Amino acid sequence: MDYLSIIKHPIEAELNDFVTLFNQSLSHEDGLLGSALEHIRKRAGKRMRPMLILLMAKNFGEVSQVTQHSAVGWELLHTASLVHDDVVDESSERRGQASVNATYDNKVAVLVGDYILSTALLHVARTGSERIVTYLAELGRTLSDGEILQLSNIGRRDISEEVYYDVIKQKTAALFEACCGIGALSAGASDEDIAKAKQFGQNLGVIFQIRDDIFDYYDSPQIGKPTGNDMAEGKLTLPVIYAVNSANDPEMTALAFKVKDHSASQDEIARLVAFAKERGGIEYAEQRMEQLHAEAVALLDSISSAKALDGGAEGSCKGAADGSCGASSDACGGSAVKEALMAYLDFVIKREK
Repeated sequence: MDYLSIIKHPIEAELNDFVTLFNQSLSHEDGLLGSALEHIRKRAGKRMRPMLILLMAKNFGEVSQVTQHSAVGWELLHTASLVHDDVVDESSERRGQASVNATYDNKVAVLVGDYILSTALLHVARTGSERIVTYLAELGRTLSDGEILQLSNIGRRDISEEVYYDVIKQKTAALFEACCGIGALSAGASDEDIAKAKQFGQNLGVIFQIRDDIFDYYDSPQIGKPTGNDMAEGKLTLPVIYAVNSANDPEMTALAFKVKDHSASQDEIARLVAFAKERGGIEYAEQRMEQLHAEAVALLDSISSAKALDGGAEGSCKGAADGSCGASSDACGGSAVKEALMAYLDFVIKREK
């Protein structure tokens, strides 16, 4: 199924307007800064987060200039966080291309990230909404908290599923949650519906990160064996956390702590990856995603029903992204938008690296 076509269908014009505004925000006449911003512009991803903002806004009303400036601000904040993350993680690659710090150096990367962050604030200020400005500021603090929590977790002398989720909720999930919340807010949704939209986004973000973490347990075409990149960085993700905690195997527990201490060899990491797969870690992570997916579908359905009561979109959307809703196509209320949000959810859980 072509999920992306379904997702983009109800917001094609609005997405084009977003791309134009976003590209303008990442342009500069200065030689070095202009060059670095162009480098970032060329590696643009699928625009998944802006699309989520636009879809959620259209679900509750119309995509306005407030929505567009919010979407650009949010995407710029995310972009700045990636530039800074690559410096913190000492990453040389981002989306298949050399990172800013690898192309230039850490000093340039930090300053470019700061410039992008300032531009994000400028766009959010143009919304004229104190709530949206406050939301962006709080999101920036949350993302920084998440980075620090992840770094401090590496040195913790326990292997905790709870801390794993805490980190996700302050990093990846915080961005998805904010996209849904700000989209709803920009379209004038009620506080109750904004809260539901945010919870939908948080579930979406946790699913996204679990799926991303699972990728690390499978073969890399480049090196011909499980990559274990997360473990090489001292990070323990859900499959191995579950396997170690459920098996009560002293040897594997000791290996897990070596990973956290950055003292595990590649062979030891490969053994821990194999152990996690043998002990059902992948299956457990898949089950958690399915649970979160079901909760997200229920939330989306409750948002749809609430809107129907207000005289807006009608019907529920319990079906999948193929359009098999619990109501007729016309009764699925702005059916294309609901279908797009379902496709978005299904894409995140089923996507391939």
